[in-house]
Amino acid sequence: MEKSIEENTFEQADKPDKEELNLIQYIKERMDLPDMDIKTYSPLTLAFIGDVVYDLIIRTIVVENGNAPVNKLHKKVSSLVKAPAQMELFHRIEDKLTQEELAVYKRGRNAKSFTSAKNASITEYRAATGLEALIGYLYLNNKFTRILNIIKSGLE
Repeated sequence: MEKSIEENTFEQADKPDKEELNLIQYIKERMDLPDMDIKTYSPLTLAFIGDVVYDLIIRTIVVENGNAPVNKLHKKVSSLVKAPAQMELFHRIEDKLTQEELAVYKRGRNAKSFTSAKNASITEYRAATGLEALIGYLYLNNKFTRILNIIKSGLE
C-alpha cells in the first residue's frame, strides 16, 4: 500500500501545483531575459545550473534540520553533494525517472567535461554531472516539485 502511494506521488510530481510560482518566467521578466529553447542548451550548461539548485536544496534541508556551527553544516552538506553521493542518489531514483528525464541524465553523464573532480572517480563524476544536468533541465522547465520529489526519494 505504501509503495503505491509513493509511486503515485512521484508520478504526479511532473505537474506543478496550481499556485506554484513560475520562478523561471518571473526571473526572465524581472531581468528582461529572452526566452530560450531549453532543448538547445548543452548538457554541461544544464549541469551548471543544476549544481546550484541541488546544492541550495541540500543546504536548505541541512539548515532546517537544526542550527549548528557552520563548519558542521558545511561537512554535512559536502557529504551529500559530492559526486559519489550524487551517483548513489541517482541509482536510488533511476527506475522512477521518465524516459525524457533519463535521456537528459544520459546526455549530462556522457558530456565531455574539461574538468574533473578532485576526490571522485571519473564514473562518479560523470554520474553526478548527469544528475545535475537533470536537475538543471527540470529547474529551467519550472518543475521544482518534481526536483524536490526526486531528491527526497533519493535521500530516503
